[in-house]
Amino acid sequence: MMAYDAHSDKHFLQRLISEGEHQQQDFKFRVSDARKLARSVSAFANTDGGRLLIGVRDDGHMSGVRSEEEIYMMHQAAYRYCRPEASIKFDTYHVEGRTIVIATVPPSEKRPVCALDDDDRPRAYIRIADENIVASPVHLAMWRDSQNARGTMMTYTDTVRQLLATLNGQPLTLNMIVRLSRIPRPKVITLLARLVRFGIVDCRHHDQQFLFSLREE
Repeated sequence: MMAYDAHSDKHFLQRLISEGEHQQQDFKFRVSDARKLARSVSAFANTDGGRLLIGVRDDGHMSGVRSEEEIYMMHQAAYRYCRPEASIKFDTYHVEGRTIVIATVPPSEKRPVCALDDDDRPRAYIRIADENIVASPVHLAMWRDSQNARGTMMTYTDTVRQLLATLNGQPLTLNMIVRLSRIPRPKVITLLARLVRFGIVDCRHHDQQFLFSLREE
């Protein structure tokens, strides 16, 4: 039987904490709302996966998980408040009398994974840097497109050329593209999703909105 090594746990956690919060790591000082935690689970599952260090303050201090209720809410976040149910693994570490839980979320093959809001409406999130952002209609279309055999093709129709001509300038929001191109909104969303997937158009998040532009050579 392998001996428990508290020093090894502490060193491992300190190494993770030294990375700070980033696209694949988030700190949670306290779990007081399973629905809010589900947003992080959704964001990691819909992006590149990641881990939640629960019982760690924003400044990296290890305060520990305070109660069994918090552990219960962690499970609720993944198994009750995510649709479809998210895959998640919990590992427990003990450092100087404190319990730290690492919840590891792999990227999902069945996107979007949605978190239920206060009215039980599903909402998908993505992870950008150290933030959980509500996914745009274009992201939702990308995920649908990726599961459709027809989504593996890109045909340059007149409508596509019209959309590309609209994007030939400064970055634009979805609403601006619809207005300037005069293409119906559902069609713009479908085409943008495919153009982003094929690396022809860039999508970035700036000042609390998604902007689309032609990818520079």
